[in-house]
This record gives sequence, structure tokens and C-alpha cells, in this order.
Amino acid sequence: MNKVPSELITLLDSFPEPKILLDENYRILAANAAYRREFGTERKIDGRFCYELSHHYDKPCDQAGENCPLKGAMESGEPNRVLHVHHTSAGREHVEVEMVPVKDKTGKTTYFMETMHVLRHAHDGAHDRNLVGYSRSFNRMLELAKRVATRESSVLLLGESGTGKELVAQAIHDMSPRAAAPFVAVECSGLTETLFESEMFGYEKGAFTGAIGRKIGLVEAAHGGTLFLDEVGDIPLSLQVKLLRLLEAGTYRRIGGVEPLSADFRLIAATHRDLAEMVQEGSFRQDLYFRLNVFPIELPPLRERIEDLPTLVKRLLSRLAPGRKISLAEESMTALMHHDFPGNIRELRNILERALIMVDGNTILPQHIHLGNMKSGKSGVSPAPPFEELISLELMERRYLAWAAKNFSGDRKALADKLGMSERTLYRKLKEAGSSD
Repeated sequence: MNKVPSELITLLDSFPEPKILLDENYRILAANAAYRREFGTERKIDGRFCYELSHHYDKPCDQAGENCPLKGAMESGEPNRVLHVHHTSAGREHVEVEMVPVKDKTGKTTYFMETMHVLRHAHDGAHDRNLVGYSRSFNRMLELAKRVATRESSVLLLGESGTGKELVAQAIHDMSPRAAAPFVAVECSGLTETLFESEMFGYEKGAFTGAIGRKIGLVEAAHGGTLFLDEVGDIPLSLQVKLLRLLEAGTYRRIGGVEPLSADFRLIAATHRDLAEMVQEGSFRQDLYFRLNVFPIELPPLRERIEDLPTLVKRLLSRLAPGRKISLAEESMTALMHHDFPGNIRELRNILERALIMVDGNTILPQHIHLGNMKSGKSGVSPAPPFEELISLELMERRYLAWAAKNFSGDRKALADKLGMSERTLYRKLKEAGSSD
């Protein structure tokens, strides 16, 4: 490609976000001051590879099993946006990477401009609300959350109990234009019809016996912000029509009130139930299901992001024992790594809280780790499928590797270690098997 014009370099340097210009070979042609500060290197940046600085890789990220925005932009000729984990001046951070082809007057792509937005999903220093994790399944979930945060679309968070659905809902709110307004969480389990209406819509003075004053409902409290309905699958069928009416009409009345009030909130719902199955069974309204299920996001269980366990342990210990330098013995971490965590992050927190009560020093030993009677000892993959036909060993290897890549919960390097081969060899074999994506 041609040398970058000086005026384009000057324009690049005027932006506050880290920006670089790339060629089609992943090589950096120019970088602005913000990029140089973010990646804090005193060495020359121009001419180096983007993946070398951002990922500390020795090859493009698409060859390391990730989605590469440059490759996507080259293939489509359109902007491409992904969420990556980059090594920045602050350490490992979630970064939204946007790649835009830069074209000349003839429409030919001459450069690619990459812009990096460090993901901020907790405001005002609220570190307890920060989502923690760098695994690919976690990053994919966070990428979807970031994409939908700027929209007004309803979000449905799906996943097992204890996976942190309220934290994700809070993060979506914090990344949205409504971040300065209230985030109001409603626990839907156990709500009776009377309690549902009074809690959600409020009531006027004298509306019923005991109503000695006006009460503001949660819908009104969330005005301008986000209303989070937790365990929405537990709402009785008789109350679902009231929720649907609120969502469809956008108005409501306080109990005992006459004038309709306008609702203004962004809806996020969550459930551990299979709502589609409940619709088939007749226990959940189909029209409400479609109203909620605009943008579903699956939250991965902890057993599918076990590589995040050390980071989660460190963060939870800092919250549970602030000011103490608590660490886990290697054997203790090994025991946790082999546990299934049916209760997910909530269970991990309970395990660590109990361990802190039992430990007298600053090191949590195996005898301090109580896993109860819950199933543990999970291996990286589930048992191999049975043999059904005689096939060549070469074909068997291809099929097995494709199956292993699909079912293994760790990253590509961990899978290669598990299979006893180098990551490069594994990548080559998966590519031959047509499963390198």
C-alpha cells in the first residue's frame, strides 16, 4: 500500500480514542498519540503487527481462534466490530475494536482504520458491579451486552441460577444512554396479584384499608431508566396479562388512581426457565414471550468458563476480605478447578466465604474448602460418543478433533495441552477437518 499522507496522520492524531491505520497484512502504518499511551511502549510502533501489541500473539488473532475485525472488514468491505481482550497500559481489559475500510476516490480500499473503545461497564467507581472474566464464552456474552446496550430493545437474559444475571443487567444499564437514571430490580418470584399491582404500579391514598398515603410503584421509580424483571418465568399466568398490557400500552394506573401515567423505562428480563417450553405447555403467554425475547443473551455457567476461576476467586476474596492478602494454596485451586459448580458464581462465593471463616492465616488450604455433596471431578470434555461403524484412523481422528473442539470448555491452547500436541499442530489438524473456526 502507499505511504500514509501526512494530513491523514494529523487527522488520526486529533481523535481522543486510540486509533491506528493498518494494511491488509496486519501491519501498523500509523498510530495516534492515544494509541501510543494506551499500549505504553517506547519502541517504534509503525511497522509492527497489531496482534503483537494488543494480544501479545505471534500470529493474527483469527489464526488463534478469535474473530479478527481486520479479516472481517477485508472479506466484507464493510466496517466490522468485535470485542477482544487487549493488553493495555492498565493490564488486560475488554476492548471493543472497530475496523473501518478507508477508500480512495475510486472506491478502492487503501487502508484500514482501527478504533479501540475500552469497555466501561461500571460507573462512578462501582467496582463491585464490574463483570469479571476473559474466557471466550464470557467475552461473547459481554459483546452481545455491549451491542444491545445502546439500543432500546428488550433484553432477555437466560442462564442457570447463580450466573450473575442481575450483574449483566446492571452492566447493560451502565453502558446505555439511560445510565444516569435509576436501575430498578424486581424479584418476580412469589408475587401475588395484589402485591404485584401495588409493588409495580403503586397506589393512591385511601385506595384500600391501610393505604394511609400515596406509594410510588417500581415502574414509576424506574422512569427514564431500566426496569429489571428477575425470574420473569415465575410470574403466574394470571399476572402475565397485566405485564403485557404495561409493555404494549406503555401506560399504567396506580391502584385507586384515575389518570393514566406514562411509563418510560428500558426493559431487561431474566430467567433460568425454558420460556419456549413453558409456552408450549401453556404456562407462559406466547405474546408476552415474544415481547420479552427481542434480544436473548445466554449467560455461560461457570463450568463452561472455568479458565476465569482464578480471576473470579481473586475478585471475590478482595470483596469478602477487604484489606487482607488472602491467597489459595495450589491444591485448593486445583480442587476448585475440578468442581462442577452447579450453583455457579453464587456457589463459589459461598465456598470462599466459608473458607475465610475457617482459615486462621492468609492461605486457604484444601481442608478449608468445603464442596458439600455436590457433583465434582468434571473433566474438560464429556465422554466420547460410541462407535457405530468401522472407519479409517485418519477419519476417526478428524471426527474426534472436530467433536473435541466443539465440546471442550477451555480455550484452544488448553485443548492442545489436553490432547498432547502443540497449538499450531491442533490448528492445522482442525483446519484440515474443516473445524478451525
